[in-house]
Amino acid sequence: MGSSEERVVAVIMVGGPTKGTRFRPLSLNIPKPLFPLAGQPMVHHLISACRRIPNLAQIFLIGFYEEKEFALYVSSISNELRVPVRYLREDKPHGSAGGLYNFRDYIMEDNPSHVVLLNCDVCCSFPLPEMLEAHKGYGGMGTLLVIKVSAEAANQFGELVADPVTNELLHYTEKPETFVSDLINCGVYIFTPNIFTAIEDVFMQRKDRANLRRATSFEALQSAAKALPPDYVRLDQDILSPLAGKKELYTYETLDFWEQIKTPGMSLKCSGLYLSQFRHTSPQLLAAGDDARSATVIGDVYIHPSAKVHPSAKLWIPEQIGPNVSISANARIGAGVRLISCIILDDVEIKENAVVIHAIIGWKSSIGKWSRVQGEGDYNAKLGITILGEAGSVEDEVVVINSIVLPNKTLNISVQEEIIL
Repeated sequence: MGSSEERVVAVIMVGGPTKGTRFRPLSLNIPKPLFPLAGQPMVHHLISACRRIPNLAQIFLIGFYEEKEFALYVSSISNELRVPVRYLREDKPHGSAGGLYNFRDYIMEDNPSHVVLLNCDVCCSFPLPEMLEAHKGYGGMGTLLVIKVSAEAANQFGELVADPVTNELLHYTEKPETFVSDLINCGVYIFTPNIFTAIEDVFMQRKDRANLRRATSFEALQSAAKALPPDYVRLDQDILSPLAGKKELYTYETLDFWEQIKTPGMSLKCSGLYLSQFRHTSPQLLAAGDDARSATVIGDVYIHPSAKVHPSAKLWIPEQIGPNVSISANARIGAGVRLISCIILDDVEIKENAVVIHAIIGWKSSIGKWSRVQGEGDYNAKLGITILGEAGSVEDEVVVINSIVLPNKTLNISVQEEIIL
């Protein structure tokens, strides 16, 4: 560990149960940040990335989930990575910046020189050490990770304009109605401790405005009712937008992959992106399938050591779609099974000659013999992949296409483009 002046603290905003409604039915059984992508919890990929930061002192997870839901994971990951990981539960919504400020005493207890802030629903290669070095060179209060996207997709995110020479953030607007730029905010930041002063300034401005509104007129009362609470501060609208163009904020552009994980469909896509990354960063996590006793493995595939896969099964992906198969603990894959672009969760049984394509099969579910569970592979569409909730059952010779099946359901007839409640 370096000197106290060099220490870095990482903060991961994990949200809460009311924030992950688009992730249902998968989030009915497990907090969204703990849902496995490429065989590891979603938040694990961010924690592993933070671990690569030099002189990392501590990692904090901030969210609305009950502490007991993260206790076991936080304990195990702290031991595994040998870096302190703590979960801090918010008592009420404070906004993306207000939540950070609310726990400033914990975050600053190691006197860090820099605070790395990440949103948990981000999937990318997280070039944090390189970003930190660039940030130190800029000399500003904060640096945003940014990426170029298509003009059609840009307005779904925070759009920004940066100086092409100095990389200074010149203008920032959150989800604009008209096109501003194809450069967007990735939800990954590095700040100096001065970020807390900037947030406090917003608090004080809010309080001052609230005092000015203390009048008896009907208009003043209406205005006060619409105002945000003084301790609710949004990072994008309240910090980034006002400080743009003031030589306080800078950008670091990634040329690698980046996605936002809002839906189960995007989780399947991002699982594949992480599996592809494993080929370069953690090849030991990928299944080889290169001996006569193993199933046929083509492309990037993760198989948990406790899973049982019959040697005649084929885990493959067509060339044009890309590799993406993840098989979790205690899963049982029968003879002649075909798995293509799918996540198979714990304790699932897939019986002989079944086919699973573009699908997520929930915990303790079973797929019968000669059955087919398939989605069309549109990760952005509501029914673009097929999802089988926990303890679901698809009986023999049943076909399930582009459907969502809630937990504890048994299907004995074929369905297509349905939501089974």
